[in-house]
Amino acid sequence: MTMNFFRGVMGGQPAGPQPTGAETIHKLCDRVASSTLLEDRRDAVRALKSLSKKYRLEVGTQAMDHLVHILQTDRSDSEILGYALDTLYNIICNDEEEEQDMAAAPPIPVSGKHKNVPVSDENAQKQEEDLGVLFTDKFLGDSENVTLLLTLLEEFDFHVRWPGVKLLTALLKNQCNQVQGVILVSPMGVSRLMDLLADSREVIRNDGLLLLQQLTKGNAAIQKIVAFENAFERLLDIITEEGSSDGGIVVEDCLLLLVNLLKNNSSNQNFFKEGSYIQRMKPWFEVGDDNSGWSAQKVTNLHLMLQLVRVMVSPVNSPGATSSCQKSMYQCGLLQQLCTILMATGVPADILTETINTVSEVIRGSQINQDYFASVNAPSNPPRPAIVVLLMSMVNERQPFVLRCAVLYCFQCFLYKNQKGQGEIVATLLPSTIDANSISAGQLLCGGLFSADSLSNWCAAVALAHALQDNLTQKEQLLRVQLATSLGKPPVSLLQQCTNILSQGDKINRRGSKVQTRVGLLMLLCTWISNCPIAVTHFLHNQENVPFLTGQISENLGEDERLVQGLCALLLGICIYYNDNSLENYTKEKLKQLIEKRIGKENFVEKLGFVTKHELYSRAAQKPQPVFPSPEQMLFDHEFTKLVKELEGVITKAVHKTSEEEKKEEEVKKTLEQHDSIVIQYKDLIRDQDTQIQELREQVSTLSLNSEQMQNQITQQQSQIQQHKDQYNILKLKLGKDSQGLSSSQGEGAHVNGLHSEELSQLREEVEELRRQHTLQHTQLSDKDSLINTLRCGAAAAALTAEGGAGGSDNTELLGEVESLRSRVQAQCAEISQLQTERLELIRRAEAVSSAPASSSESSADTVTVSELESRLAAQTTEAERLKEECRGLREGHAGLEQQLASAQSTVAIEQTEKTKLQQEVQESKKEQDDLLMLLADQDQKILNLKQRLRDLGETNVTLSSQIDEDEDELDARDQFGEDDDDDDEEEDEEENND
Repeated sequence: MTMNFFRGVMGGQPAGPQPTGAETIHKLCDRVASSTLLEDRRDAVRALKSLSKKYRLEVGTQAMDHLVHILQTDRSDSEILGYALDTLYNIICNDEEEEQDMAAAPPIPVSGKHKNVPVSDENAQKQEEDLGVLFTDKFLGDSENVTLLLTLLEEFDFHVRWPGVKLLTALLKNQCNQVQGVILVSPMGVSRLMDLLADSREVIRNDGLLLLQQLTKGNAAIQKIVAFENAFERLLDIITEEGSSDGGIVVEDCLLLLVNLLKNNSSNQNFFKEGSYIQRMKPWFEVGDDNSGWSAQKVTNLHLMLQLVRVMVSPVNSPGATSSCQKSMYQCGLLQQLCTILMATGVPADILTETINTVSEVIRGSQINQDYFASVNAPSNPPRPAIVVLLMSMVNERQPFVLRCAVLYCFQCFLYKNQKGQGEIVATLLPSTIDANSISAGQLLCGGLFSADSLSNWCAAVALAHALQDNLTQKEQLLRVQLATSLGKPPVSLLQQCTNILSQGDKINRRGSKVQTRVGLLMLLCTWISNCPIAVTHFLHNQENVPFLTGQISENLGEDERLVQGLCALLLGICIYYNDNSLENYTKEKLKQLIEKRIGKENFVEKLGFVTKHELYSRAAQKPQPVFPSPEQMLFDHEFTKLVKELEGVITKAVHKTSEEEKKEEEVKKTLEQHDSIVIQYKDLIRDQDTQIQELREQVSTLSLNSEQMQNQITQQQSQIQQHKDQYNILKLKLGKDSQGLSSSQGEGAHVNGLHSEELSQLREEVEELRRQHTLQHTQLSDKDSLINTLRCGAAAAALTAEGGAGGSDNTELLGEVESLRSRVQAQCAEISQLQTERLELIRRAEAVSSAPASSSESSADTVTVSELESRLAAQTTEAERLKEECRGLREGHAGLEQQLASAQSTVAIEQTEKTKLQQEVQESKKEQDDLLMLLADQDQKILNLKQRLRDLGETNVTLSSQIDEDEDELDARDQFGEDDDDDDEEEDEEENND
């Protein structure tokens, strides 16, 4: 029965009315939903797959829910899952191949009532695109469908995994943001997709690359997750395996994915750099001597590799990250490899252009890289610097336009924040360094500046302006350059020659082709004389320059000339703003009067605004690289737009200011400068005092710590000495009793105890040893006495020095004495320990003597020995008393140190009080300055109100104004001389009125 049904659907149908596509699909959907046998459902889904391309609308409308249900329930059968995924892909995908197939297909019968409705090809294509988005939205109506699809990608079966990858890619193409959001919140969603790169089947791996490309578009969070899933390592391995730049389309897909991950993502860029992946890019750019016959795929791959390098060092990245990547590229040899491609022969033009742009951004703002680039020579005979070779291409009108733009960008990046390079370029123009036998960069720039090609004029002018950017020294040096215009005529300066070309070009031709030349020269002159009063003086010294500028600004010209008028206004405004009034005929005030008479201030400001309102101005201000669709639109430079933005406002204010306002402003500036200098002095004084106070605090804390340690050691020493004294007294009493016992038992000693004469001899030797030790101790105690006396003298000297107000050197001596005292106390502790040991040994010997028998003669000798021991104990007792006196002296020294500590603390308090007073004075000074500024502002406002009232009354003549000034002077005089003088003035005024 089932096979008969499919025979009716697929072919061999019986005669009679044929069912429409919608009816057939409806029957198949019923079979999918109602069949209990897996084989029946599988056959029905296979039939839907075969009809899904031709009847896309019907299958998508009727079968999508059934297909999703199949994915949920029939997980055990990979074949039906594959059919269902393929069917969903066919109804969702909008690939060009599918669209072409559908465009060639017959008209779609929508229903039984509306059959064979003709649709134009254009409408059919639009309908197919709308269908893809429509069915995508329907599939994404339940976010669990995407989660289900991610789960199916874990299946290793090829017939499930591959269509699943294609379906998810199609969903991302149609509704990228929505699918990204679901995958981002799905547990392990991105990790499952990253596993596709490890699949051994190249078809799945390659389609996985396409899937990740769509997934990482414009989503920084997913880009970070993919990067930390070891994407860089896997992609670089695939590129290496596929042959790097010689590889196929797979290398291109990997590079596109890498660009997605790194572009405008600082976190991934830092991870790429820290992972040492920049070093792995160097082999990509190894080219041989024979570079002919590059395939289109190799050109594409190398172009993407260069773009990847530029992503890492793009000017839009943070300066720190860019600088770090530039340093890594130089250290690993990547920059050197790029320069090799730059100077190689046979490289395709577009690759050479992109390489120049890449080298430009690798060296931009990096002094080390710029110095290396300056040392690169072209493989010519004789060798020429790479900069010279590139400039030759820039001023050659036969070279491609994009190549000339790239060379200009490279030269700009070489000079960016590179004062050393700027000096080297300007030096090639100076008379003392010109070499007639070689072509220099300065000669090429002058040649391009004065050539007949307007694009060469513009490029050379902009390049020379970058050699002067933010470099006052080179602006002044360039004034020395002299040019020989023709034989028999004196040389003229480069500055004068530029103005001559401007005026001559205006007289000869004002066509659009010359606007580019004049714009370039005006940009050069504006950059040259800005922030350089000497250059302004040189420019104004030529009597023809100011009339030329005012004439250009005052004329009413067409749209093409409005930009030139705006730049002339900018140049004249710079002459006013940076004028040092060294030329009597062209001071600030006279130039402003000239503008007001011949142009009008409002008209001047309006013409100045033509620059920023130009449509090409905003385009050039977006990024440093000069990218223009055609040579005619090459008018503005990125750095020049910054200069215009900086100067437009200040020039407008400078033109509208009166001389009185300028004087007042200068006075206020002088007052503020004086106040600032006073504040800076106070700040320096307070900073020095803070440093001194901090040093004193450290010294006080050190002395306090040392004092505490010394006090502890003295206390311990006193207790040990007292214990030693008590032990000596006890020993003395015990030896007295032992001597009495010995004298009473002289007759019986030898027989009772049985002590041999040899033992007594040994005892005598030990007593002699004790005597020698006693002598040694006596000597050590004498040395100790001398040390204590020295310590007392040092403490007294330190006290006198502290009272005399000595500084840091006295504190140093005091610290040295404290260290010496500490060492002596330690020596005394060692001596006490030695004495305790000797005392124990003496007690042991004494006990042995008290129990030892002897003969009558030997007993008398022992009695003598005991007497000697008693005398020794008495001597040691005396020494203990002496030690006690020494401890008392140490206490007195400690008291002196405490006095010094208190003195230092009082000094710190005084310094802190002085610091507080100084801070209060600074606050009062600031308050007085604010009050003064408020008074000045109020006075200015009153004067303005009076002037306004005069204007309203129509009394604007000079006599009345002078009378008002005299009245103001009289008011000041009254304030100074008092009320008596005021009365005298009134009487004099009455007499004059009577006369």
